[in-house]
Amino acid sequence: MSEDTDFSAETSLPDPDSPDAWAAAAAAEANSAERILNQDEIDSLLGFDLSDDEIAERTGIRAIINSALVSYERLPMLEIVFDRLVRLMTTSLRNFTSDNVEVSLDNISSIRFGDYLNSIPLPAILSVFRAEELNNYGLLTVDSNLIYSIVDVLLGGRRGTAAMRIEGRPYTTIERVLVQRMVEVVLADAKEAFEPLTPVAFTLDRLETNPRFAAIARPANAAILVKLRIDMEDRGGRIELLLPYATLEPIRKMLLQQFMGEKFGRDNIWESHLATELWTTHVDVRAVLDEQQVSLKKVLEMKVGDTLMLNTGPDSLIELRAGQIPLTRGRMGRRNTHIAVRVEAPLSPSARRAVQRMS
Repeated sequence: MSEDTDFSAETSLPDPDSPDAWAAAAAAEANSAERILNQDEIDSLLGFDLSDDEIAERTGIRAIINSALVSYERLPMLEIVFDRLVRLMTTSLRNFTSDNVEVSLDNISSIRFGDYLNSIPLPAILSVFRAEELNNYGLLTVDSNLIYSIVDVLLGGRRGTAAMRIEGRPYTTIERVLVQRMVEVVLADAKEAFEPLTPVAFTLDRLETNPRFAAIARPANAAILVKLRIDMEDRGGRIELLLPYATLEPIRKMLLQQFMGEKFGRDNIWESHLATELWTTHVDVRAVLDEQQVSLKKVLEMKVGDTLMLNTGPDSLIELRAGQIPLTRGRMGRRNTHIAVRVEAPLSPSARRAVQRMS
């Protein structure tokens, strides 16, 4: 009877090839499938937001990738330098174009050099300049809107009319020369902006229209990107200044300084206060009559009433010391009821060096 029962149980199983079995399997798979992410959710997960490229804080996987980049906020002096550059450019470009020019600082960010080259909107003119004292290079990019606007202004274009542009053609010699003159004005302002911090001469090396020929650093190297907006009433464009961290490395300590106003890390009030306090500082000065080397046994055998013979006479020179630093030499005598020392030699070189280090 058990055999009949087993046989009946086997025959009660559904046929895997039947249509009902296929429908049940499809329904189970549909219920267990995960929800598919849309494009906005994917961009949020990866940390990319194509609608706003000015966000300083990145999230998601992009934040993990860029975590090795050094933030420009660790170099507080850069903001002061670039704010000064904006004011200088506003004046110099007004004189250069004889027009009402407004320069504004859009953004300061850290970026990889390779990512920046891939993000440059073409056509554009890339100016490679050299920082002489820093022994490295930088990059200044002028977009097409500003190029046509500068050409239109310098050649006497009327106000209120959009600059004429012809897409798909290379820049002419006249356009390149006019843009080069503007770049030289900007580099001169950059030199003056860095002057209170450190003297740096920025000289134009060459002009390029292909980003591949403007490679001044490795693609993975970090760099500081400064975006400047230039408005000339109804015309204008953008200038982007890129400085690799290798270029700023020689003056990194200066850029790390804290600042007060526009003192560029140097506070005159604190300097004068420190100098005043140094002049009023009390220093213990000892008059050394003689020095002798004796054995430890003799020192232990000393008793009250013992006499130490010094190799110093009434006319011998004695040494004046401040701690372990010898100051000068003099002769011992008496003034009224006090023992005195008359200085017979100028301050020693070691003492002068010590005073200079303190001041």
